[in-house]
Amino acid sequence: MPYFKPFLRKSLAALIMCTVVTGYVGAVASGQVSDCVQEGKEQFSNQQYQTAKETFTRCVQMSPSDAETQLSLAGVLLTLEDLDGAEKAFRTALANMTRTSPYLSYTYSMLGDIALKRQRNDDAFAFYTKSLESNAANVNSLVGKGVIVEYQGDKKSAAGYYRSALAVEPLNLIARQRLVNLEPDYFSDDEILAALKQRYAVNPKVTELTDEMRRDFVNIHRAEQRRGVNYLRKKYPKVPTDFIVTINKGTDFEREMLTKAGYEALQKHIGQDAIGVFKKAGVPVKDVFSLRDMKGTKIFKSDSTLTESGFFVYTEALQNRKAFLLPDESVAPSKETLAQIARVEEELKKAGYIEITRKELKFLEKQTKCSEETLRKDLGVYALPINKKTRRYFIIAQQTPDPKKGVPYYYLMKERAKYDKSVKVPSNALVESYAYYGYTICFDDGKMMN
Repeated sequence: MPYFKPFLRKSLAALIMCTVVTGYVGAVASGQVSDCVQEGKEQFSNQQYQTAKETFTRCVQMSPSDAETQLSLAGVLLTLEDLDGAEKAFRTALANMTRTSPYLSYTYSMLGDIALKRQRNDDAFAFYTKSLESNAANVNSLVGKGVIVEYQGDKKSAAGYYRSALAVEPLNLIARQRLVNLEPDYFSDDEILAALKQRYAVNPKVTELTDEMRRDFVNIHRAEQRRGVNYLRKKYPKVPTDFIVTINKGTDFEREMLTKAGYEALQKHIGQDAIGVFKKAGVPVKDVFSLRDMKGTKIFKSDSTLTESGFFVYTEALQNRKAFLLPDESVAPSKETLAQIARVEEELKKAGYIEITRKELKFLEKQTKCSEETLRKDLGVYALPINKKTRRYFIIAQQTPDPKKGVPYYYLMKERAKYDKSVKVPSNALVESYAYYGYTICFDDGKMMN
């Protein structure tokens, strides 16, 4: 769970270092257990986690019903990513706690982290909720609930949890970064307008946000999250002063942002870099600006900058992964389309159709002098679309009441019989009649004779 690691590590260390043993078992004095725990603390603080685990295990054996000792063991097990062992120790500690225990909220929060690591989001959310019932200011649980609802798509609620976490711990970097990432999703119109003015993207006198301004904010903000500022710094020995603006300078909340001019310069540079990357991937120069994404949408805008999907294609190309279509490549059918094609193909086979190749279709056009349109309209050829450029063709392969429908099969079998004597050429009254009078099936314009 990458969002929590820094805070979780600090929480575990704090918990382990402050546990106090209060009980003993049999003849084992509490002092002996305390000495054992102190030894484990020192090992943990020196990052000797495996040794600390062995020590805390020994401490637990000396006082198995002591909640704080179990928590020390649980903490080091969680640090070692032993989720099963950590969960068992946390639950054992929980079973030995009173309702007023100062460790109740922490324990539920750690159980929430374990559930979240296992992608059991509902369980994690329930644990975090219990944690906050004991201590409404538990930052780890607030951030945890925020992450879960963000995954679920409720970004405004996620922002609320992150804000609550920052109200308790203003320097929590995880909550702050998550909150910054979500700005386009929870900012009010006034906040977006203010953010644009900070970036010199609108006139300071503007008082009302337009849809175009909102789109500008989303685009600039997205570019910032993709480390656009760093990108510009690599491009320029000295970045122009009107490309980047810094707010909260000299504080723990210092933040660099792109101005409108910086964003536009960034887009141009990325577009130029993308051209080089695609050329390196083997794309001919003449085809670069005709590249499409896998859905068939062009990835370059008219001003030679990348679209949003184009940026994804570019980043994939940087990793030597092809996510683009050349001008002569077709869009791959979706799973739904493939399923529909399979159903139609099965229905055609049941109705007595067989599939022919594109070359065989051209042969039929030559023999009958009929256009593809006429073959499909009047002579029973079925064209099954696969995508915008590709079709599969079928003809009826059995006698039908309408002799016109059997014409393609007659000509195909007659051609195949030239190379395979076992092929039986079916009779067709229409073809035989036209042949007797020296007619072709269609006129020179490809339309069928009446």
